[in-house]
Amino acid sequence: MNELNDLFLDELADILYAEKLLIKTLPKLAKAAQSEALREALEEHLSETEEQVTRLTSVFELFEAPVKSKKCDAMEGLVAEGKSLLEDWKGSAALDAAIISAAQKVEHYEIASYGTLATWAGLLGNDEAAELLRETLEEEKAADENLTHLAEDFVNEEAEDSDEEEEKPAPKENSASKKKTKK
Repeated sequence: MNELNDLFLDELADILYAEKLLIKTLPKLAKAAQSEALREALEEHLSETEEQVTRLTSVFELFEAPVKSKKCDAMEGLVAEGKSLLEDWKGSAALDAAIISAAQKVEHYEIASYGTLATWAGLLGNDEAAELLRETLEEEKAADENLTHLAEDFVNEEAEDSDEEEEKPAPKENSASKKKTKK
């Protein structure tokens, strides 16, 4: 169990880094969002993320371990991919769909991390820590579900409508109108 405890603390440090990185990243995504509903969802999740960092600090304390973070390569990569999407789709009707895609990838990583950490905390006999981690897990699931609803309700429809408008061929002049303009 001692090795599991060490692994738990190592992964806890990893997700703490990830959450702190998101605190820096979410405002940029919110600012870039074209939809007010998406902007509000990202800003709300930023507030939750700040609370999650506080919860993680409590979990370290419950394990009587120093609070530390460890570079999270996975979150670094997801954030870099998100920045790339922002640049690639800036000014596009599909920008909000790209933001949702990037945000959901982050949520899925967090869901996997918090699910694992909550399970390990329980196995290590720390039910209070497990409950704190499950609380965050539920918030991450709710954020992911909210993003899915936003995408389904309007963001993807707006991007699709824009594509249809771009694909419409220009009206062709019929031969009668060409003859009239030549006279």
